[in-house]
Amino acid sequence: MSEQAPSTDPTPFAGLTPDAVLEAAEAIGLTPDGHLFALNSYENRVYRLGRIDQAPVVLKFYRANRWSDAQILEEHEFALELASEELPVAAPLRLQGVTLHHHRDFRLAAFTLCPGAAPDLDAADARELLGRTLARIHAVGQRHPFRYRPTLLGSGTAARARALLLASPLLPEHMRLAYRQVSDELIGGIGAAFERAAPLRLIRLHGDCHLGNILWQPRGPLFVDLDDCMNGPRMQDLWMFLSGSAQEQQRQWLDIMQGYRQFGDLEARELGLIEALRATRMLHHAAWIAERWSDPAFPRAFPWAGEARFWERYVGDLREQQDLLTQPPLLET
Repeated sequence: MSEQAPSTDPTPFAGLTPDAVLEAAEAIGLTPDGHLFALNSYENRVYRLGRIDQAPVVLKFYRANRWSDAQILEEHEFALELASEELPVAAPLRLQGVTLHHHRDFRLAAFTLCPGAAPDLDAADARELLGRTLARIHAVGQRHPFRYRPTLLGSGTAARARALLLASPLLPEHMRLAYRQVSDELIGGIGAAFERAAPLRLIRLHGDCHLGNILWQPRGPLFVDLDDCMNGPRMQDLWMFLSGSAQEQQRQWLDIMQGYRQFGDLEARELGLIEALRATRMLHHAAWIAERWSDPAFPRAFPWAGEARFWERYVGDLREQQDLLTQPPLLET
C-alpha cells in the first residue's frame, strides 16, 4: 500500500482543470459524457459527473498531504461496512477492483449521486429518527477502532490548532497576546473536561456530523462526507445538532435521545464534554482557515478572515466559550 508523498504545494488543485477531471474519470472507467459540475467543497474538490448512458456520480479528489492512503482506505472501509448493514451513508464505488484511485498527481474516489434535501430537524419526529440512525451507526462503529485514523481525546486537537494559528500571519499582531492567553485557558479547560468524563468509550465516528453533511430523504437522514471520520466519544457526533436557548437545547436533546436509546446508550458523563468539544471545534476551524489561506478557494469562501475585526470578534467568542467551560453541563439525561 503506497503512502502519499509529502507535498508543500500551497495550491494542490491548480492542475485540476475540467479536462484533467474528465481524463481521470475516463481512466478509472466512468465513461464521462462531458457534463461536469463543481460541488461545494473546500478541503477536497468534488464534482457531479455525467456519464454516457449511466446515472451521474460524484467524483472526489483528495487534498494532497492530508491523509495517507491507509487513512483514506479506512474511511472507505467504514462507509462500506455501514452500507452493508443497510445504513444510509454515501459509500465509495468499487471500480476496477478498488475504491481509491491514483491518476497523475491526484487521488480520487467515486460515489453514487444521492438525492436529498436540506434537513429540517423541527419537522415531526426528525430528531428522533436522526438519533435512531446515529445509534445504529455507532453500534457498527464500536465493533473495533480505527487503526490509522486520528483519535479525538483530550486537548491535543485544540493544542495543535493553537500552534497552527499562532504560526500564521493571518492572525493580526495586535490580537496575538489576547489569543495566546484565552486559547491557553481553553486548552486547559478542554483537558479538564475530558479528565472529568474519563474513562470514555472511544468508537469509530463520522467525526464531522453537522447538518451540512446530511441529506434528508423520504426515509430519513443520509450521511455524506466521512472525510473526518475518527475514533472518539459518541458525543462528537451528537452535540452539533443542538442550538438555541438552554430550554430549546434540552428539548432537542430529549428528542434525539428518544431515538438514540432504541439502539444505543450514552453515558451521562459525556454531557460534560459538549462545551469542550465546541471549544475544540472553534479553535480548529479558525486554524484550518489560516492553514489553507494560500489555497485560492479559501480567501474567496472566507473573505472576512482577512479582516482584523473578525479576529477581534473571534477572540471575544473564545472568552465567552471559556466562561461556558467553567459552568455545569447545560443538559440533563
